Amino acid sequence: MQVRTPASNVGRGLVLSITAVALALAMSVGSSLINPQMAVAAKDPVKVGILHSLSGTMAISEVSLRDVVMMAIEEINDAGGVLGREIEPVVVDPASDWPLFAEKAKQLLQQDKVDAVFGCWTSVSRKSVLPVFEKNNGLLFYPVQYEGEECSKNVFYTAATPNQQLIPAAKYLLSEEGGGYKKFYLLGTDYVFPRTANKILRAYLLHEGVPEKNIIEEYTPFHHQDYQTIVGKIKKFARGGDAAILSTINGDSNVPFYKEFTNQGLTADDAPIMAFSVAEDELRGMDAKALAGHLAAWNYFQSIDTPKNNDWVARFKEYARTHGLPGGSKRVTDDPMEAAYYGVYLWKDAVEKAGTTDVDAVRKAVYGTVIDAPGGLKKADPANHHIYKPVYIGEILKTGQFKVVWKSEGLVRAEPWSKYTSPDKGCDWVDHKGTYKK
Repeated sequence: MQVRTPASNVGRGLVLSITAVALALAMSVGSSLINPQMAVAAKDPVKVGILHSLSGTMAISEVSLRDVVMMAIEEINDAGGVLGREIEPVVVDPASDWPLFAEKAKQLLQQDKVDAVFGCWTSVSRKSVLPVFEKNNGLLFYPVQYEGEECSKNVFYTAATPNQQLIPAAKYLLSEEGGGYKKFYLLGTDYVFPRTANKILRAYLLHEGVPEKNIIEEYTPFHHQDYQTIVGKIKKFARGGDAAILSTINGDSNVPFYKEFTNQGLTADDAPIMAFSVAEDELRGMDAKALAGHLAAWNYFQSIDTPKNNDWVARFKEYARTHGLPGGSKRVTDDPMEAAYYGVYLWKDAVEKAGTTDVDAVRKAVYGTVIDAPGGLKKADPANHHIYKPVYIGEILKTGQFKVVWKSEGLVRAEPWSKYTSPDKGCDWVDHKGTYKK
């Protein structure tokens, strides 16, 4: 006997099948809406490059910038990504090799097709990659204080210009509050930033009436280790008081310099060192007890006591611990790290404002953006690719932290071209085509 299925049952089964498929699809779509991470994972990622030295003489400073950029990307992805897409970091190691920086930048832009790059520390590395970014219309977020005299359409400079670090520091040392010093030893690593910085510092000091004979300039190569002779010269120069050192030494050479300074019996009372490239992260590798009293000028210190900053510091320490980074929960934060971190969020906010990762659209969207950074509110300039920010001078404590001894009144607008060396020049990408004659 053959059993036949009634037509009505066939139709009912078909309806049930269609309903089941529709329900499954609805549940799938619904779950994606409920879980933003699943929705993000369903779209192509947004690629960004991380271009920091993870080896070589600059690794002492740059590894931590890689770490905070990765932390910011993880936070953004956990919150749903950018434009509903996950951010995929492409990390390369230019190894403190300046020509290699250019090669890696070219790889990131041409092969990996990244939408933005976060990277560089030294000005020579930035100068090396600049033609690559300008030729390929890439976008670099540069997080370290620099010498100015640059106004690129393809770079956002999230750290200080000379009027936001160098000049306030020298002005402080000249003041009664800062010690009233009358002689200055300008010591730096031999490359673009220290030489240009010292050209500006010299011009400022002369403008303020410091005699030429009271200003000495000297440079050492990258990775220089023997400072015995130079510290001997400083000791002689500082005899009788009234002398301070303006240091633009970069990288791991800072360790032997400060060590030799102490070995020859010099202290901050004899001649304070005002550093422009030594922050909390570099102090981790030094005997901070011997450096107590020396100074540094920055736009952020870990010791800024606000709920937002304290939370960020705690979160970075936890990130370092849970991700197995060297130093773990004992890690510290500093100025370049903050500038690198909020640089990622500055780009993210601009992408979302523009509704695209297109470089030209993102660039315009950055102008005038207010940034709620760990150290407090900052503002992207409406035209010159730099940031309004506060200026701090800190005194090194035995703990390796800084006590703020001076702070600017409010945010200071960046001047890419110093009025002491290039008073006729300005930077504007809205009403002018970059650098212009005032």
